[in-house]
Amino acid sequence: MLPIFSPRKSPHWEDTASPSQSELAFLEEISEKTGRNPEGVIALLQAVQDRFGYLPENALQRICELTGASPAQVWGVATFYSQFRLRPSGRFLIEICHGTACHVGGSTLVQQALEYHLNIPPDGDTDPTGLFTVQKVACLGCCSLAPVIRIQGLIYGHLSPAKVQGVIREFLASQEQNRTIEEPQPLRPAHAQAELRIGLDSCCRAQGHTRIFQSVAQAVNKLHIPVAVKRVGCSGLCHQAPTVELLVGGRRKFILGLRPENAPQILLEHFPIRSPWKLLALKAKEWLRDIWSPSGEHGDGLKTLTSADPEVGTFLGRQLRIATERLGELDPLDLEEYQRVGGFSALRRALFEWTPEQIIREIQASGLRGRGGAGFPTGQKWAQVAAQPRQPKFLICNGDEGDPGAFMDRTLLESFPFRVIEGAAIAAVATGCHQGFFYIRAEYPLAVQRVRKALEICYEAGILGPKLLGSNFSLELSVREGAGAFVCGEETALIASLEGKRGTPRLRPPYPAEEGYHGFPTLVNNVETLACVPWIIRHGAAAFAAIGTPTSKGTKVFALAGKIRRGGLVEVPMGTTLRQIVEEIGGGVVPGRKLKAIQIGGPSGGCIPAELADLPVDFEALTQAGAIMGSGGMVVFDDRDCMVDVARYFLSFTQNQSCGKCTFCRLGSRRMLEILEAICQGKGTSKDLQELEELARVTQQASLCGLGKTAPNPVLSTLRYFREEYEAHLAGRCPALRCKALIRYHITDRCVGCTLCAQHCPARCIPITPYRRHQIDQTACTRCDTCREICPTGAVEILPA
Repeated sequence: MLPIFSPRKSPHWEDTASPSQSELAFLEEISEKTGRNPEGVIALLQAVQDRFGYLPENALQRICELTGASPAQVWGVATFYSQFRLRPSGRFLIEICHGTACHVGGSTLVQQALEYHLNIPPDGDTDPTGLFTVQKVACLGCCSLAPVIRIQGLIYGHLSPAKVQGVIREFLASQEQNRTIEEPQPLRPAHAQAELRIGLDSCCRAQGHTRIFQSVAQAVNKLHIPVAVKRVGCSGLCHQAPTVELLVGGRRKFILGLRPENAPQILLEHFPIRSPWKLLALKAKEWLRDIWSPSGEHGDGLKTLTSADPEVGTFLGRQLRIATERLGELDPLDLEEYQRVGGFSALRRALFEWTPEQIIREIQASGLRGRGGAGFPTGQKWAQVAAQPRQPKFLICNGDEGDPGAFMDRTLLESFPFRVIEGAAIAAVATGCHQGFFYIRAEYPLAVQRVRKALEICYEAGILGPKLLGSNFSLELSVREGAGAFVCGEETALIASLEGKRGTPRLRPPYPAEEGYHGFPTLVNNVETLACVPWIIRHGAAAFAAIGTPTSKGTKVFALAGKIRRGGLVEVPMGTTLRQIVEEIGGGVVPGRKLKAIQIGGPSGGCIPAELADLPVDFEALTQAGAIMGSGGMVVFDDRDCMVDVARYFLSFTQNQSCGKCTFCRLGSRRMLEILEAICQGKGTSKDLQELEELARVTQQASLCGLGKTAPNPVLSTLRYFREEYEAHLAGRCPALRCKALIRYHITDRCVGCTLCAQHCPARCIPITPYRRHQIDQTACTRCDTCREICPTGAVEILPA
């Protein structure tokens, strides 16, 4: 008799024992919280995966028993979401980000290097010892650090093939030393004369900010320095990390390049010491003066800038903050501080001074449009839900930010959880919703953690619960984690996922405002949309509507990444041009390169060429140019990037993420991808371009949901603006020297025979010939780029094949 479940098994793991019934007992307690019904399937699967690293067969059977779901339903969910594994994994999971910024930064080469150094077999994902499993993920939301990997929750950024071995050694060393990093707590000495702000969002943590925080706090305690050490969210200055901000005497200073061991130096430089440590401090100061330069450059790489410095002032000064108001200033989990700066005052006004109808009219008058991508008028959506007579009604905050190259929602949730909660509560009051969910990507563990903690604090303070801020309005909010499906960003697919099902979209109408979660009226709003609401209620609709363009009001938050000098989180008024964002705020591409294109809107967006960079950020203007606003991912390409490869990359992503429900999306995207892969290999024909365009148009028109309708955008926009690159590929040339099949690596006369390239070549295609010019065996070369990166004399060049 065949088993109910037949998960694929790796040949390395045939003898893996299934967990015992006692080891599965923890599922009982979880099922009591989620409810013994099919809606709890995803949460139970996530709990099993967290415990065992994969989904054992008997665990799936137990989930069927606990939820009443059929084996087919549980198996269908387990095989739909990318988070779930059906075969055992190694002890440590290495997640390799393949988001847009990571892709153009070389994530494919990083993965190849990892697989080589870990001896992972071609048909598997786990090394022979069972220590590491390598897994590709769509995006980790740390685009400013690209390329990025995550090992057991620890993020390592700015990787390259040559750095891979060092990262593995560093990680193993940290495990041997049993180093754990906990959430740091603020330090507030009595009579503090200054404040040291240290960002602790995901990107900052990856840059070592947690250990910097701990080191600074220890130094403050030991030296008795009157400075408060404050945990804050993202500062937006991702390109300068590690960076801490010192606020003293009303002046802002930004300290760059700080390391844990530098903490005492910085403190002694800025603060006089009056304690038994005085003599030691003075001696330390004398030593510091010897290495300190008048320009603010420190001998150990430290650098201090003021807000007037172009690297900081130009980046921050050109922005206007509404959703990200007080970015880098607030402790994400300090409720008292949030209330001191006006937090929850908008909710009080909505509850005690305005009627629901007045709230909705205010949002309508502001011109706020959904920031999740479609740009639907927010006030109109609220009015539709409010008009529904049926109860219960539900509210959903869509935090399933699956766009590769985007990290706006992650940052808002990690930095301003109370603000998003307040926006959600106002929306609930206006529309009559008494229960709501924050649906957040499981790939954002810190965002999940922060929002859960913020909700707990709000319940304890009486802000949420049966009497919202002491009123007669009840509101229950909770967090649900996504399981790795880009299509769940579409609201009907998201609702299906909340119900414990495969995240497949359904035909609309009826819209969720009429029939959503379990068939009841449901309001679905994006994180950034809700983050704007408290500001609008506090300052008035007219103030928000005065910003932006006639059709696109207010501001927009963007994740600026890619080939850019100053990447990070930016918020600008609608109507700001792409050129102003990229060249003025972002500082343009690196010296010696040329701006080629700006990709906006994620995989559903389009590539805008440099000559159209004066295009304003406006919903209609971007659509007319062949792109979309999207959720706000903005990736910059320079002249080293191949736009045919970019189109292939985006289509590969959307084809992989297609739920498969409608034929045109499932088969149309696959056929378009096959054509693009052939073109990138130099095997395309002149008929391919015509077929590409025809398939793209049909897929746009006939697909069921937004994913399929917009998936062809990168193809159509690159065909429209970069057709000459397609034609070059048809002739067997990649002008950007990016496509592997159309390039070769060559070692020039600058080679001094140091043998580094031969020693590090994973393909062993460079014979070791000390003190002589090396040669590359082109038949064995995998174009991994290691030799070019490691060469100290720049002797390796890339040539057309």
